[in-house]
Amino acid sequence: MMAIKEIVQQALTTGYLSVMAQNQIRKLMQTNYDSEDLDALIILHRSIVAGEVKKESLGQKNYRSVKDKDASSNIKLAYQVAAEMAFAAALALTMPHNSHDQPSVGA
Repeated sequence: MMAIKEIVQQALTTGYLSVMAQNQIRKLMQTNYDSEDLDALIILHRSIVAGEVKKESLGQKNYRSVKDKDASSNIKLAYQVAAEMAFAAALALTMPHNSHDQPSVGA
């Protein structure tokens, strides 16, 4: 299975995030990830909100771009992305601290 950052890089390259890739990310978030994966997720969420990456809907195969949706749908999407980012941040805060993964002061 690919790492989260690899799935994100593929989505950024193609401009598309499939349901299968979304499910892989969810599975990986339950098992093994690092701070680079979390950074990649934040970049992916920003790209989705900006309309640079199209996210396949879980309920249907046809994706309508963010620009095509009405204002209430955009607000709903913004809340969803904010909730997912808050979840990723909460997970990051509960991760065990790894000294080699953290920048050191003065280095």
